[in-house]
Amino acid sequence: MHEKDSVLIIDDDPMHLRIYGWIVEAAGYRALAAQVELDKVVLPEETVDLVLLDYNLSGALSAVKTAELVRSRYAQAPILVLSDAYSMPDDIAPYVRGFVRKGDPAKLVERLREMLGSRS
Repeated sequence: MHEKDSVLIIDDDPMHLRIYGWIVEAAGYRALAAQVELDKVVLPEETVDLVLLDYNLSGALSAVKTAELVRSRYAQAPILVLSDAYSMPDDIAPYVRGFVRKGDPAKLVERLREMLGSRS
């Protein structure tokens, strides 16, 4: 049996962390969560295979700053942005490999499988 790919979900809303955790796990991946506080986020020490980052963070820590932190900790893990926007916001584009609009779990799972492979 192989180890499941891990997806780190970063959001400022604990309910969103749970909901997206369920979606990620139902797709066969291991979900990890990091909740963004006003001006910080505690990233897990373990290796992650992909980061799912909410674009609309409240507080002083923006999605761009969070993406920079993610890059410094998990240089090889691709970042997939989750947003209410209709297209990828320009400021985050240089940091990420993909974009998914909120509210479409099937599309999210499709993008996870494209980026990680369907081996999980």
